[in-house]
Amino acid sequence: MSANLFEPYQLNETITLQNKIVMAPLTRSFADEDLVPTPAMGDYYARRGDLGLIITEATSISKVAQGYPNIPGVYSKEQIVAWKSVTTKVHEKGAKIFSQLFHAGRLSHKDFQGLTPLAPSAIGFEGRIPRTDNWQYGTPKEMTIKDIETSVSDFVQAAVNAIEAGFDGVEIHGANGYLIDQFLHLESNKRTDAYGGTPEKNARFALEVLDGIVAAIGKDKVGYRLSPHAYLHMSPTEGDEKNFDYLLKEIEKRDIAYLHTGVFDDHEVVPYLGGKVSEYMRKNYKGTLIANGSYTIAEGTDLMNENKFDLLAIGRSLIANPDLVEKTKNNETLLAYHNDMLTELN
Repeated sequence: MSANLFEPYQLNETITLQNKIVMAPLTRSFADEDLVPTPAMGDYYARRGDLGLIITEATSISKVAQGYPNIPGVYSKEQIVAWKSVTTKVHEKGAKIFSQLFHAGRLSHKDFQGLTPLAPSAIGFEGRIPRTDNWQYGTPKEMTIKDIETSVSDFVQAAVNAIEAGFDGVEIHGANGYLIDQFLHLESNKRTDAYGGTPEKNARFALEVLDGIVAAIGKDKVGYRLSPHAYLHMSPTEGDEKNFDYLLKEIEKRDIAYLHTGVFDDHEVVPYLGGKVSEYMRKNYKGTLIANGSYTIAEGTDLMNENKFDLLAIGRSLIANPDLVEKTKNNETLLAYHNDMLTELN
């Protein structure tokens, strides 16, 4: 294994990571009933503070963005104050920490927000909302232009709030079938106005969110997570790749901090993408690329040495091993992850 995994990595002129291991966003649902982060969450992230970069769990940009119970928000004063405690603890350990900004779109329920969930088109997703008492997804309300404008503003304000809370930056959650991703896939976006019908229109919302946040906090503090492969909460449709061909080149022009793959298993070859998700994104985007997707440390290191991507994001192994960096440096065996570990913050 190459030792360069533990060398610093310069994201840009203002942010340098102490190593090349990234904590992938992992929804834990341990915020309180007002979606305020708890002290236990601060300890949880701080125990992983020897990583290069921590990306938080999906964090609601507004009350109407919520998609799961007890996920944290970053839109109220109480939430901002609580996050300040978290970011301070992480910074004391040396890691950088980005807030992942999230809007569930159609993957929500009216009981979270008191309103019918919003989406690009009035097309529902069938299934049960995780961590609920059998709540079922319903048919969302098609967003008006005003709804879209409000959502863009909510993303931007959440980014400003995150910086106030001490985060080093934000990751825009444009992956995994949530609101931004719903605009980017033909299965969920049937619009024929300015926000659907061509790659440029399908990508418009994603870019408006990005441009608004960049204008508010600076391009050096912004990452983006995308799922060109509709592997979760979505059905892949031929033609989806055209939306991402266009979007990736547009994001590249913005010169942001990084792009992050949103995929559960990056070993899978996706025919319409011409390879694995990370390979497709590397082909179409030349900036810093974070890859995740069930890679071991050894696999990820080898691929980074081959310039397949620049930073390795780890998820479940970091739930099981808060001390993953130390164990890896000492060639110790990692504890295997199992689902029972989700019931407490360790």
